[in-house]
Amino acid sequence: MPTKLLICDDSNMARKQLARSLPDGWDVEISFATNGIEGVEAIKAGKGDFLLLDLNMPEMDGYQVLETILKEDLPTLTIVVSGDIQPEAHKRVLGLGALDFIQKPVSKEKLTEVLLSYGVFTKDVSSSNDETKPAQIIATPPAIKKPIITKDIQVPLTISPISASTPINTPELTLSADLRDCYQEIANVAMGRAGDLLARLLNVFVELPIPNVNFIEVSELRMALKDVEANESTSGICQGFISAGISGEALLILNDSSFKDIASLMNYQYEADKGTELELLMDLANVLIGACLKGMSEQLDIDFSQGHPEVLGQHREISELIANNADKWKKTLAIEISYSIENYPIKCDLLLLFTEKSMNTLNNKLSYLLD
Repeated sequence: MPTKLLICDDSNMARKQLARSLPDGWDVEISFATNGIEGVEAIKAGKGDFLLLDLNMPEMDGYQVLETILKEDLPTLTIVVSGDIQPEAHKRVLGLGALDFIQKPVSKEKLTEVLLSYGVFTKDVSSSNDETKPAQIIATPPAIKKPIITKDIQVPLTISPISASTPINTPELTLSADLRDCYQEIANVAMGRAGDLLARLLNVFVELPIPNVNFIEVSELRMALKDVEANESTSGICQGFISAGISGEALLILNDSSFKDIASLMNYQYEADKGTELELLMDLANVLIGACLKGMSEQLDIDFSQGHPEVLGQHREISELIANNADKWKKTLAIEISYSIENYPIKCDLLLLFTEKSMNTLNNKLSYLLD
């Protein structure tokens, strides 16, 4: 009798990668869930004797799924597969009953090794089942969830979102749902790498969002900024990056109220002057920008060269930070990541902006993942 396997992940690309990474010859019936709510319902319906679970999902995240499994004593065995590789994340999921933790992107060798170690799959079964038909997918992947679309600007996620129906002119290039999902999943893994470094640096737990991916236009920038012009000033760093056929800029924007807490966590002798705060901002930029670009380059099999970081401004409104650079970006692919620290009022936003000319190269790099 086949094992009923449930893959619970909000990314269509990640679900496909996991399905392709299953051991050869394993007699399984595969079902899919795009968020925790669907996942719990599938387990209750008897579709998840074994569960491969993502952590960072909408509606109900992986932690909440594990809590529900424990609370309701649901009949499933769980292995977490996530881009959030913080030591605390690993500790928490094991404490909530997960058998093991595998970091994304998962390989067939690693997944097989873990499954073998828990007796979920045995080589004897695979070697003696030459005539066993391949894993049967009994539930096709659900439609990709509607992406969260912001005002298409290069500012943090604090911007008021616009509705998904708002028209965006993309006469030369469009971003299909499948491509958007690919970019989002690659950003998710890169975000996790950077979050892990930040967690280790500050000795904290970093709360990771679902990355937002969208096209942006400068013409929409000022419109969106009217919704932002915040009560609080910010400081920002900009750093260019380039690879073969790809170029862009990374922006790190920090709310000024975060400096004191960050200084304390980094054991800085904090003085409310621009010199100390600039040093803190540079340190954060080195960690987050460098790790995110490295995480993306590893997945796309490219190498990024990074320019020298430039200060956009200190203690200024977001519109001022961006105004002097808006003419550079025109129409770009923007990946927005908003990091926050558990139990601290720290808000740090990272934006990766790729030029329109980079899109063909990037799309070609991703096309093989859609097969």
